Amino acid sequence: MTDTIFQKIIDKELPAEIHYEDDICLVIKDINPIAPTHLLIIPKKSIEKISDSNKEDQELLGHLFLVAGKVARDLGVEDAFRLVVNNGADAHQTVFHLHIHLIAGREFSWPPG
Repeated sequence: MTDTIFQKIIDKELPAEIHYEDDICLVIKDINPIAPTHLLIIPKKSIEKISDSNKEDQELLGHLFLVAGKVARDLGVEDAFRLVVNNGADAHQTVFHLHIHLIAGREFSWPPG
């Protein structure tokens, strides 16, 4: 797998507005936000798509969701936010390094997409 923009941010080769970081993941501001709050939760382990994850990634995936809750609470949006994972080009995944969008601060409709 080639280095993605996210890997370059993880490696501190590119700047980003980091909201949270630990040894497993980091959370950055999306550069093309679709809502007042739009962050990306990115694992430091390189996994192209959620469908490429496996049993050994179970703890990491759970951690990403716990971080989403923590960040939402820290930003005061814990009562109304959406998490989105795009899997593959046909689902509009543009960076092939697994990431979760945390979106908040506007009214949502259903169904999404």
